[in-house]
Amino acid sequence: MKMIFSQSSVQLFSILLVLRIIFSWAAELPPHEVNSLKEVAKEIGKRDWDFRLNPCDGNPNWATPARSAMPQYNNTLVCDCSYPGNVCHVVATYLKGQDLDGVLPPSLAKLPYVKKVEFSRNYLSGSIPSEWASTKLERMDLLVNRLSGRIPLFLGNITSLVYLSLENNMFSGTVPAELGKLVNLQTLVLSANNLSGELPLELNGLTNLTELKLSSNNFTGKIPNLGTWIKLQKLEIQGSGLEGPIPASISFLKNLTQLSISDLDGNSSQYFPDLSNITGMELLIFRSCRLTGSIPNFLSEMSRLRHLDLSFNNLEGDIPDLKELDLEKMYLTGNSLNGSIPAWINGGDTTHEIDLSYNKFNEESVPSYCRETLNLFRSYVPASNSELGKCLSKFPCLREYSSIRINCGGPKVTIGNLTYEADEDSGGAAKFDPTSGFWGTSSTGNALGARLSPLSITYYGRCLPNGNFTVTLHFAEIVFRDNMSFQSLGRRSFDVYIQGVCIFKNFDIRKEAGGVDRAVIKEIKNVVVTNTTLEIRFQYAGKGTTAVPSRGSYGPLISAISMVSDISPPISDKSIKTIVIVAVAGIVCLILIIFGVERLAFYMRERLRWERDLRGFNLQTYQFTYRQIRAATRNFSASNKLGQGGFGAVYRGTLSDGTIIAVKQLSQTSNQGNREFVNEIGLMTGIQHPNIAMATLVCYWIGLQGKTFVWGLAFLHEESILRMVHRDIKAANVLLDRHLTPKIADFGLARLFSEDRTQARTAPAGTLGYMAPEYAYTGQLTYKVDVFSFGVLAMEIVTGTPNVYPPADDLEYLTIVHRATALQQQDESLIHLVDSRLGLHFDAEEALRMIRIALLCTNNNPNERPLMSEIVDLLQGNINLQDYRVRSPETGHGEFSNLVLSPETYHGEFWNLVLREHIEEDIYLE
Repeated sequence: MKMIFSQSSVQLFSILLVLRIIFSWAAELPPHEVNSLKEVAKEIGKRDWDFRLNPCDGNPNWATPARSAMPQYNNTLVCDCSYPGNVCHVVATYLKGQDLDGVLPPSLAKLPYVKKVEFSRNYLSGSIPSEWASTKLERMDLLVNRLSGRIPLFLGNITSLVYLSLENNMFSGTVPAELGKLVNLQTLVLSANNLSGELPLELNGLTNLTELKLSSNNFTGKIPNLGTWIKLQKLEIQGSGLEGPIPASISFLKNLTQLSISDLDGNSSQYFPDLSNITGMELLIFRSCRLTGSIPNFLSEMSRLRHLDLSFNNLEGDIPDLKELDLEKMYLTGNSLNGSIPAWINGGDTTHEIDLSYNKFNEESVPSYCRETLNLFRSYVPASNSELGKCLSKFPCLREYSSIRINCGGPKVTIGNLTYEADEDSGGAAKFDPTSGFWGTSSTGNALGARLSPLSITYYGRCLPNGNFTVTLHFAEIVFRDNMSFQSLGRRSFDVYIQGVCIFKNFDIRKEAGGVDRAVIKEIKNVVVTNTTLEIRFQYAGKGTTAVPSRGSYGPLISAISMVSDISPPISDKSIKTIVIVAVAGIVCLILIIFGVERLAFYMRERLRWERDLRGFNLQTYQFTYRQIRAATRNFSASNKLGQGGFGAVYRGTLSDGTIIAVKQLSQTSNQGNREFVNEIGLMTGIQHPNIAMATLVCYWIGLQGKTFVWGLAFLHEESILRMVHRDIKAANVLLDRHLTPKIADFGLARLFSEDRTQARTAPAGTLGYMAPEYAYTGQLTYKVDVFSFGVLAMEIVTGTPNVYPPADDLEYLTIVHRATALQQQDESLIHLVDSRLGLHFDAEEALRMIRIALLCTNNNPNERPLMSEIVDLLQGNINLQDYRVRSPETGHGEFSNLVLSPETYHGEFWNLVLREHIEEDIYLE
């Protein structure tokens, strides 16, 4: 049959043919490779590959998509579809961070084109299958698994290997000499295994190495000759078990950019190796290498050097002139440097982390301040060997402390009758933190690859009595897990020093406790204190892992510390005098209490009589006639009006003899009755305090100034025999005398509380705008009601604005407190709230402190408001606002009932151990 095509149909057919060629059926894997992939999936425990789909067409449903929240996760199969015949081949597989619980797949050898495999951060066991010897692998990354046994000899036959990482596994035995055959190998990582023995000389044949890492093993013998590895750029030998000295051949490695050698075994000391030809160095670590002599000047020629760690050696002399370098980190702690601290360090870049602790610098060159990123703890030789640092001079030892307890990484808490001091500072890479006068911390350096985990941290106690102490250390491993996950494959190891003596070497919390999240308590007795100080240091010594759960999560971990004297300190003459004074004061207090009780009883009897008398209230029956009072107040002139209370107005008056009086005029329209009036008179005569207005007032109203007003409220709440809530703290009820001393007035609404009762439920009373919300809505009355009112008043003082704005439709905020709260939540500057009429004539720091305290006081949750006694300390600066934690008025200590820990808030170096009354039995996660 003859087929006739029109011109248009020919064109259409041509287009379809071209499209058929361009969009031909997707290239696919040969069936035998698909079957091999199925075997691989079964062997490694991979369950989410969908073999109904083509693994090479990029279909997102082929496997579970990567979890973006887990940066360690990768789930990628790479195909090369450039082969003739529309055929693809698998060339790489990246299965990372998936907790695969099978074995390394022997069937991988059935994928003849595969070149790169990464099975890192899984839970694979067994060893490397012998079938892999026939592969042409170029990259083999097996980081963080449970692989064990000896490193297979056949690896030396995979000469195509360029990258080989066996880090963080359980390989044991010696390194096979056969690895010397890997002539193309550029990266060899054997760190964090259980390898032992000497390194084979055959490794010298790896002349193309650019990266070699041997850390955290149990090798023996000396560091081998390094001269043949002239292409090395990164060399890491930390805590490897190898002995020093560092070979002179290291000077041949001119391409080095990162050199890290630490914690060498043996007793060989040496001078600083000659690195003068290695000018491209970016990171240099010689830590605990027994270096002696001085720090060489050639370091100043390493223009790219950013990280220098020469800590824990025996270096002496001066620090060379390195001011031209942009050193971001310089750790020289634990040496014998005895020159002067250079001016370029004292006045240098404050963002650079410099640790000069534990040295012997000239005392005159050491600054007297503590800088956030400059650690000068024990950095010089003082006249007294008990001196820890010049910046502690502001904390003189005023008394001896026979016990110190610290909640490492958590708030101050009381458990039973034991109080653990708060240790919530975030720490730093080079920081001496004199937390208080009697204890503090010294943090040293960031470990290589770590973020916040320090190399070393010292907790010290000072102002201690000399003699024997018992030190108790609380630990719990809360980073690693006990499950079938790669997060269970980490090992933590560090050394513990007390008074400079190593008490525990390579301390492993999980091993000691028998698992994770379990407490282990170490008690060390007979610790001798001879210079009034006690030091406990936790130091990373190159052992353990650095890649679990992510790179850098390692280092010392301590939860709580206690230092307790074995004997009570002797009673000195001064102490005896103190005891006598306290005893006498106690007797006086007892007399005052008896007097107060008698006075209270008298007041209660008189109150009944006053109530009867006031039913026929007649001013002319009192000492002053109504005419005298009217004359004294100039007929209750408005110019003499001091304020307006619930009963009526209060007026200033002057008697004919010059005596100044305050007159409260009971209004017939008052919404409060005689009972409240008598209540106020009785309360005012039953308490005595310089900031409480008495029955006879010598005062006039100008406006509230000064901080002493809060003492009056603190007295009413916590110290007075008659403890009470005022219920109507506001500007009109705070008066000033001629010395501008504020006095609380108008006690008509005050409510008495007994010592064992701190709350009640009453009908709300007070002034809108000052009334706490929980009291206005529910009638729940506590001392915190007055605290709220004080916060409003404090805000009015700073802003010069009444709390309740005049009604206007265009105002965004109803109250000044509302506006301040909104600014704080929006992270905007609160300084704009300050009264504009002050111009620049005010202390900005004090104003901001007042505003922030006012915001604390006006918190909607009464439990989050401070006590009045705490407000006094906050205003005076005795308590830092950033360090403040709410106390409970009922218990007198923090609302935290135990020491808590939270993995979400972990910063790298120290976690907080949960402590309860039975701490030795249980550990709880928050």
